[in-house]
Amino acid sequence: MRTALYPGSFDPLTNGHLDIIRRATRMFDRLLVALLENEGKSPLFSVAERKELITRCTASIPGVEVHSFSGLLVDFARRFDATAVIRGIRAVSDYEYELQMALMNRELNAQVETIFMLPAVEYTYVSSRLVKEVFRLGGDVARLVPPVVLESLKARLPVTLAT
Repeated sequence: MRTALYPGSFDPLTNGHLDIIRRATRMFDRLLVALLENEGKSPLFSVAERKELITRCTASIPGVEVHSFSGLLVDFARRFDATAVIRGIRAVSDYEYELQMALMNRELNAQVETIFMLPAVEYTYVSSRLVKEVFRLGGDVARLVPPVVLESLKARLPVTLAT
């Protein structure tokens, strides 16, 4: 069974993330969405809440499992016999950071390959950070996140309308 990881904080999950997940499942038998436990980032949603949102949004996609982890990604990969890490890249700045991470992961475990994927064109500018910021300022993010995530944003964040 070919297993890949798609790691991230997913705070919150966006339609860009879902696009990568759907396309990656066509290349691998099993895709583990690996939710990074990094409370140092001051996430909007807890790990348990993000895990639940991702699970609900990917329930109809065969081969997807949602896990949380802390520590080194290569150690997590070993636990599940994953041979690839999927990373989405939107811009050159993403590539520079992701290249460093991929090379370090290769140094730590040469058996795990990193695969860079471009999002669908309509999501090339979408990030979790921008979704939260635009939503807080009263912008419409309905096309950028799954409906369950939009409802969670509405329940969690106050909207600041410009005057």
